[in-house]
Amino acid sequence: MELGAQDYADRKKDISQFLSQDIYQDEIKAMINHKRRRLIVNISDLHSFNNLATRILKNPSEYMQPFFDAVTEAAKSIDPKYLKEGEIVHVGFEGPFVSRRVTPRELLSEFIGSMVCVVGIVTKCSLVRPKVVKSVHFCPATENFTVREYRDITSNNGLPTGSVYPTRDENGNLLVTEYGLCQYKDHQTLSIQEVPENAAPGQLPRTVDAIVEDDLVDSCKPGDRVAIVGIYKALPGKSKGSVNGVFRTVLIANNVSLLNKEANAPIYTPEDLKNIKKIAERDDTFDLLGNSLAPSIYGHSWIKKAVVLLMLGGVEKNLKNGTHLRGDINMMMVGDPSVAKSQLLRAIMNIAPLAISTTGRGSSGVGLTAAVTSDQETGERRLEAGAMVLGDRGVVCIDEFDKMNDQDRVAIHEVMEQQTVTIAKAGIHASLNARCSVVAAANPIYGTYDRSLTPTKNIGLPDSLLSRFDLLFIVLDQMDADIDRHISEHVLRMHRFRSAIDGGEAALDESSRYGREDEADTDSSVFVKYNRMLHGRKTERGRKRDTLTIKFLKKYIHYAKHRIQPELTDEASEQIATAYADLRNASSNAKTGGTLPITARTLETIIRLSTAHAKLKLSRKITKVDVEAALKVLNFAIYHKELTEMEDREQEREREQQRKQRADRRGQTADAMEVDDPPLAQQATATGSVER
Repeated sequence: MELGAQDYADRKKDISQFLSQDIYQDEIKAMINHKRRRLIVNISDLHSFNNLATRILKNPSEYMQPFFDAVTEAAKSIDPKYLKEGEIVHVGFEGPFVSRRVTPRELLSEFIGSMVCVVGIVTKCSLVRPKVVKSVHFCPATENFTVREYRDITSNNGLPTGSVYPTRDENGNLLVTEYGLCQYKDHQTLSIQEVPENAAPGQLPRTVDAIVEDDLVDSCKPGDRVAIVGIYKALPGKSKGSVNGVFRTVLIANNVSLLNKEANAPIYTPEDLKNIKKIAERDDTFDLLGNSLAPSIYGHSWIKKAVVLLMLGGVEKNLKNGTHLRGDINMMMVGDPSVAKSQLLRAIMNIAPLAISTTGRGSSGVGLTAAVTSDQETGERRLEAGAMVLGDRGVVCIDEFDKMNDQDRVAIHEVMEQQTVTIAKAGIHASLNARCSVVAAANPIYGTYDRSLTPTKNIGLPDSLLSRFDLLFIVLDQMDADIDRHISEHVLRMHRFRSAIDGGEAALDESSRYGREDEADTDSSVFVKYNRMLHGRKTERGRKRDTLTIKFLKKYIHYAKHRIQPELTDEASEQIATAYADLRNASSNAKTGGTLPITARTLETIIRLSTAHAKLKLSRKITKVDVEAALKVLNFAIYHKELTEMEDREQEREREQQRKQRADRRGQTADAMEVDDPPLAQQATATGSVER
């Protein structure tokens, strides 16, 4: 919109008065000292100054050019040599946008022409291209220069100009372009998609294109979570050369902010913090969280505990020499069909703050990591993020892992250890972050687990991939009458129970005979209400099994994961080193072997699991108790047996060694006695010869 001279002067005067405040005078000086060309203005400050914020948010096009000119004049008044001729200072906005802070799905036609803040994840980035702003042409016949400025519909400083490139002047004389005198600005297009955890189930995630220019280019990369402030504009679409009624919308950005891992953090009340500390002080915290993970799945207690440690994770370390030590835990489940492997993945999807779900057959290598695609409009190459890049700082669940092609499976090797995705194709070389935990579920190579073969032959995956998994669980369909009866009772309770959400009563008619045995915990926001029909009878000791609510479990895991950073103690380090040496010794002596090869990565696995258990207890130090809990989970994953059996085996091995040592000592004593009394031996020999 072209403003009149009086309107333009009034707006510029208001903005100049706003910039005359001490806080923004200091900001302009800091901008000049750091040689930046963009001033960031807080919307809250504009609200308190003549209601300027409301006017800018509703009609930003009328205020952007006066804002640019006012800031440029203020900067030149402080330092006249700061800007070259023709250069201007850009303005970006930040602060609480309240109802105008939206996702790509919430960007409707009512926001067109106004300023909004769009929150999402970057999925595509185009290459940075120069866009001409001013061209300079020389006429050899007249020896005069001709200057032409260019503005398109995406420009904020005035109405669009024609895009015809001059080749002759008004008299028809030939013009020569002086490329060294022309002015350009950097130009890049981003695709912003709504974050996966907030996307509506069963619907495709929405995407909006954002245009960034000048100093905002390359400020983010695919996989980054951003909040982009800009003007939402509609561009006329073309179909076979004619303009139709369907418009393409873009976001003209003026500020890009990277969101950290705390951006989607839950809100903790004082009561929540009190309950979190109370749960952490319990002796059975590990068992409680494991039982609360997926109460609808019977058994698999050790796998549930491992999933809890996986969601908590270890501590990521970036050393000064450039070494990266990952803190994320990778886990794999291999076993017979119908043992709830996929249901466990669903439970992770439901509880983890950020989880991406894929399947082996439906995912390609580039779909999991990153791909180089061509833009349909411009034809240029652009980088598109895959599932693991989108799941940065989260969990990636891969079901039917054994159905993947070998070429696609190799693509995730780098992600699982280095936690980066390196792309070098089609003239694009980039490295993207993929700091995520991988949880895979697979069937054995023969469909069902063959107990006569070793775990390695049943799994059928190379050691180079298996060693990248911290934990590998063998899940078997055990044919036992007692176990089958418990599973059937548990499944039948799930089917007979009806929640109030489904309509009707909480259970079917037979629940009435339980009378008043439904018990609710004093704090219903922490523990699930006890129901005889749903949870079965009480335990042998007459106590009900506590189960945390999903809402509180999410808060507990998020609090322990991001607020606690445990450190190793000397006694824990010594115990970890001893345990690793014992595992190496046991694997070399074992005939069948375990599920995973015992390598140096196993040592890091013990550290990560111990760190996760310390987080679970909200402890700042990793103690021997944390190491013992980690070893129990690791031993069950490797040998599919409880640690008590492992301890019995170690004790039996120690007793056997002690027996051998005692036998050796007795043999050495007998030899010493023979050496000390040689005449008796000679006498016996002489006596034998006389008798003969």
